[in-house]
Amino acid sequence: MGRVSWYLSVAVLLAIQSSILRGSELQLGELQSGELQESPNVIVIMVDDLGNGDLSCTGAQDLQSPHIDALFKSGMSFDFAYANCPVCSPSRASLMTGRYPELVGVPGVIRTFRENSWGYLDPDSILLPRVIKTAGYHTALIGKWHLGLEAPNRPGDRGFDLFHGFLADMMDDYYQHQRHNIEYMYHNNQVIDVKGHATDLFTDWSCDYLNSRVGESSPFFLCLTYNAPHTPIQPPEDWYQMVKRREPAIDDKRAKLVALIEHMDAGIGRVMTTLRDTGLDRNTLVVFTSDNGGQLNVGANNGALRDGKQSMYEGGLRVPTCFVWPGKIEKNSKSSERMITMDLFPTVCEAAGVSVDFAIDGVSLLPLLKQETSTLSKRDLYFHRREGGLRYGGLIANAMIRGEWKLLQNSPFEAQELYNLSADPLETDDKKVANKNKYQEMAKELRLQVQRGGVVRWQKPIENKR
Repeated sequence: MGRVSWYLSVAVLLAIQSSILRGSELQLGELQSGELQESPNVIVIMVDDLGNGDLSCTGAQDLQSPHIDALFKSGMSFDFAYANCPVCSPSRASLMTGRYPELVGVPGVIRTFRENSWGYLDPDSILLPRVIKTAGYHTALIGKWHLGLEAPNRPGDRGFDLFHGFLADMMDDYYQHQRHNIEYMYHNNQVIDVKGHATDLFTDWSCDYLNSRVGESSPFFLCLTYNAPHTPIQPPEDWYQMVKRREPAIDDKRAKLVALIEHMDAGIGRVMTTLRDTGLDRNTLVVFTSDNGGQLNVGANNGALRDGKQSMYEGGLRVPTCFVWPGKIEKNSKSSERMITMDLFPTVCEAAGVSVDFAIDGVSLLPLLKQETSTLSKRDLYFHRREGGLRYGGLIANAMIRGEWKLLQNSPFEAQELYNLSADPLETDDKKVANKNKYQEMAKELRLQVQRGGVVRWQKPIENKR
């Protein structure tokens, strides 16, 4: 046997062995020039409350986001990317489970006080880090978690090898890292007291993590979840002053938000530079998205879309999203297909070569990203939020998209509305009366989805003290 043939035989045997260990099938035709097919590293960057129009690449005229813009130019972006919910916890639950959030016990925001918390992540739900670990991945979450404060729903309990970040819902101060005077910054299961702006800390820890993976034989899955630009709108002072000097006509409220976003963009730039400098970028799938739309009362820009965070209108649900994978996803490509947060789960799994043999609601976008197809199968999309306070009363607001039609109830105390998104993308002309049959058809389907979620426990019983 010649030397080249011997090396090829060994490569094939090693690849088969690796495939068996990963529990996935190997196609021998994938081997090229005697090299093994490597699973990609994966980085999912989810930012918090970023408006659909709050990047320079999505139309902002008073904001500069060169590093996120570079990501959008390096891969495929989606014109119709949706968050699973217009608030934080449910969308994060969908990212981690590939399911509608109400079906895994997170119909609303998980908060630090039990009487005002509207979700409890189902301990039996299967999370992405646990699944991808079966393919030999090292898993890390750096940044905001917001899916549980105690066992069994801390990041380490649910499959992350490393957690370095903020456990709770929001920080009352980007420098103090507390919520209601309780410290929620953690390293794994240990509370830590660290100095610095949270955005800088998450950036530093992510760069440290990437450097630590150099030379490792196993791929990694890094979920980098910035708190920014969530309230409080608290950019470093020098970034705020820089924006004020550059944009003399900008008001103070908008300037602070722009500065917080630009500061985060610089952090993402540092992470991407570290990825390149380590050489890890050559086989890394990078996803960028937001958990929901921008919050209008703090100066967010959702482009021409109606409304913002908390709302079932497009401004609350549409989010800037892109995918980058050198050599796999064409640069500067776009898709007009509708995707949703829960699609990230099966997409990452397929890219990693992991089979999903249990129930999920998301679909893999990989064939679309690789341009093996230009369309997704037709499907309905549902949006569900349960919330408290006088505004929601512990009841449900929801929406549904079927084709060009969208049915929504933006508050449990308001009537349902029906819009044709193709003819009326700004959602100004309610067609519920004019299209009674379509309204009744979709209202029935939406009720069935509510029933599906109604069988899932989302909070432990609370004793009535009266």
